[in-house]
Amino acid sequence: MEIKIGIQNVGREIVLESTQDADAVAKLVAEAISGQTELRLQDEKGRQIIVPAKVIGYVELGAQEQRRVGFAAL
Repeated sequence: MEIKIGIQNVGREIVLESTQDADAVAKLVAEAISGQTELRLQDEKGRQIIVPAKVIGYVELGAQEQRRVGFAAL
């Protein structure tokens, strides 16, 4: 799933691919914002992304993509 995090007063957003589901990520975001702590996420390669909650402008969660099986047209 693709996650985009907008940072206040910064023109670029943080984009990462995660294996976590949307509900789990939404819960982590809500807890970080309500507690004014940091948001900690892990991407699909195992890297950690840490963002202070006070600078988060928005978090966009992409749709859970199902793995496709078969051949595609090239």
